[in-house]
Amino acid sequence: MPSLRIKSDDERSLNRKQLHANPELSGKEQETQQRIVSFLKDFGVNSGKEVGQFGLIYPFHFGTGPHLLIRVDIDALPIQEINEFQHKSIVEGVSHKCGHDGHTTIGVGLAVRLKNEPLKHGKVTVLFQPAEEIGEGAKGILEDPNFNIEEYDYTVALHNIPGKKMHEILWKKDNFTPAVKSLIIRLTGKTSHAAEPLKGFNPSYAVSEIIQTALDQEETDEKHNNYNLITPVFTQVGSKDYGISAGFGEIHFTIRSWTQEKMDEASELFLSKVKSIALKHHLEVVTEYIAEFASNMNDHCVVDQIVKSGNELGLRTFLKPEPFPWGEDFGLFTQNIPGAMFGLGSGEATPALHNPDYDYPDEITETGINMFYEIAINTCKHV
Repeated sequence: MPSLRIKSDDERSLNRKQLHANPELSGKEQETQQRIVSFLKDFGVNSGKEVGQFGLIYPFHFGTGPHLLIRVDIDALPIQEINEFQHKSIVEGVSHKCGHDGHTTIGVGLAVRLKNEPLKHGKVTVLFQPAEEIGEGAKGILEDPNFNIEEYDYTVALHNIPGKKMHEILWKKDNFTPAVKSLIIRLTGKTSHAAEPLKGFNPSYAVSEIIQTALDQEETDEKHNNYNLITPVFTQVGSKDYGISAGFGEIHFTIRSWTQEKMDEASELFLSKVKSIALKHHLEVVTEYIAEFASNMNDHCVVDQIVKSGNELGLRTFLKPEPFPWGEDFGLFTQNIPGAMFGLGSGEATPALHNPDYDYPDEITETGINMFYEIAINTCKHV
């Protein structure tokens, strides 16, 4: 296992920086999984079980009461880090630019605290989830025979939020993040000589119409319940052979809507128009959905426990009026278990998520641990 020795007086910070220096992409978190097991064994926590591909669950049973599932994510991103600090990523083209190294460290700290400071009631399971960034981790967990969804009464997760004051708790009832999925459209026509384009079927014209259709269908106002964004992210048509009129094109979009219902409606409408355009231009069309994220629906009762816990800890709790616009794989859990996600402010001057110079601030780790522990107390004491 590659490692990087870092001198630090703070053991949690040391663990987090080890994770940061050795990032792994979604679905490849084998060494990250081993590090989590190793970190927790050092504190006498040996109850972990593998779940999903490279995921882990650590159950803690205290007595009668609800069972709370607390999820933290562990994967990194295909982004080249530009920071030059000692714990920078040693993996070319891969780095922790969403703070999952910090989320993992919060999960480790929480598991240690639950062992050392048992609750009086209930059950708590800490889940370390892989493959969040590609929308496949939650599905893999839920489909694993070692994970029984019927065991859990509630579920909670957090995400660090750059641009907000450190330690601030951001909450919202109902939809916290949108439904998001990526759509691939492949258009096959017929090549011809560039001097005789009418003897073939060039998909370029259809591509331009499809992009315009996406723009016409959008509702970009985030305050609107029918918010629907259809963003073109990749387009390729033909080849750089200037005597050939193109015969194949491919275009990718991401589609996002506040609710699952709106997502289904918007996707169906857009696909119907795409097929009509393809037919008009005599093109065969094949479509494929990838990287699907369910809408994250925050249960009102669970949100109340989050706000109560933040207030009891003396933290500033802030109601976010609109959902966050990014997809979050935790949404699949909230579609199946009453639950909620909240935001943890990670600093007004912290670079944005997925920026190449982002680095999770260690100052908020203790806040994350305290929040999860307090939520567990408030949730599990209802016998």
